[in-house]
Amino acid sequence: MALAFEAVPVHGREGTVTAVISGNVVTLGEIKTLTGSIEFNKSEYNVLGDRATRHKYAGWTGTGSCTYHWLSPVFTAMIIRGAKTGVMPFFTITATNDDPASSAGRQTIKLGQVSINGGDIVQLDVDSESLEGSFDFTFSEVDGLEYFNTPV
Repeated sequence: MALAFEAVPVHGREGTVTAVISGNVVTLGEIKTLTGSIEFNKSEYNVLGDRATRHKYAGWTGTGSCTYHWLSPVFTAMIIRGAKTGVMPFFTITATNDDPASSAGRQTIKLGQVSINGGDIVQLDVDSESLEGSFDFTFSEVDGLEYFNTPV
């Protein structure tokens, strides 16, 4: 059975990530992996005559994680400044998947009110040829600026 849409998967290396931190646009070329996820919050309720528990949408929670090559001071400085001052800045991340060899086209997602939960601030490893840092984060705004092509 032939596919109606000749799908070519998106290569994970093709794309860009930028952040707006304290009003400055920063290209984050050192990012290795970036994942943002939304979990829907639901409340339960019951009705007479039905033994099933029903669920009502009650909002959402945005979480994510980031792994990066250990070569930029952007995140380390932000985490240390937050630890010293008690103020962690919110920032925006815009991620674009853009593989010209894929039939999917481009997709750009913007995460707003991003706040780092904590992360690596020092790295030494005698057995590593390439150091990596990581952090988890939350976000409370999201916007789809453009989406992949719809398979036909």
